[in-house]
Amino acid sequence: MLFITNRFPKGSIQTRAGRNFEFDLRNNAPSNSVFFCERNDDGSLVEVGGLNFLSRLKASDYRQILLYIHGFSNLPEDVFAAATEFQALCNGKDTGEVLVVPVIWPCDNDLGIVQDYWDDQKSADGSALSLSRALCRFLEWRESSRNDPGDPCLKRINVLAHSMGNRVLRETLATWERYDLTDGVPLIFRNTFLVAADIENESIHRNERGKLIADASRNVVVYFASDDLALRASKAANLKNKIASRRLGHTGPENMDLTPKNVYVVDCDDVNNAYDNPKGHSYFRSGRIHGQPGLVFEHIYGCLKSGRVFPEDETRRSTIIREA
Repeated sequence: MLFITNRFPKGSIQTRAGRNFEFDLRNNAPSNSVFFCERNDDGSLVEVGGLNFLSRLKASDYRQILLYIHGFSNLPEDVFAAATEFQALCNGKDTGEVLVVPVIWPCDNDLGIVQDYWDDQKSADGSALSLSRALCRFLEWRESSRNDPGDPCLKRINVLAHSMGNRVLRETLATWERYDLTDGVPLIFRNTFLVAADIENESIHRNERGKLIADASRNVVVYFASDDLALRASKAANLKNKIASRRLGHTGPENMDLTPKNVYVVDCDDVNNAYDNPKGHSYFRSGRIHGQPGLVFEHIYGCLKSGRVFPEDETRRSTIIREA
């Protein structure tokens, strides 16, 4: 499994393709460097380097790439387990359709949730600089002679951000625009899935910071559930620090009339706790039975395959997921 990370490795931060890569789990700070790596079937990690990484994505048998940005309180092995589960579900639908590529940013799961939450929130913000550099690397490679102009990379790129991974995505795009772009962010993502988003529910409005997510995407799909217990803890942590705002993953956008027209919402309130008991937070992979796709996954995969959120009705912008 190929992956991108800005977690510090043990040893040197100097990139060296082919070296063994080991996370320094004691270091929870975001690195200014970004590392392009691979996890082998035996669990060992190898750094492959940026150019090799991009070339391998281009040469892969998969038609589409799905960048998976995990939420707070996840160590690397937690992320690999989630990505492996999602990859298996995709492979069960079609061979060679979607390749899952985790983006691992530094967070911790050793402390109580309130302290841990604020440490992870700072790491999410601090990760923006290095991860925006990865986007720059991609654009430079795509336009360079190293990417044969006679054989362009035609992979569709999608993003799935879960929980606080939405904050990572929002801040990465804002940093990218601020430091590296002159005319706003380019349209580089076919679908962007905001699942159980731990950001303010007005973030995706036209005049808010998250608007860049819509600018960079053909479709933005917000999945939310009002009884997501993990986001209730997030809300409690924010209230404790005198920040009062509903979370996007609890309510969907504050006002759909203020969101860009390519933003869609999916109410998952009827299935989230059945799929992820008792927290109701990680409901986008398996359904009631582990390894069997849930209805939220089915909706995500349908968007990946068709490039449309509601192909039966082009004017529709919302739905409710219910089991029969």
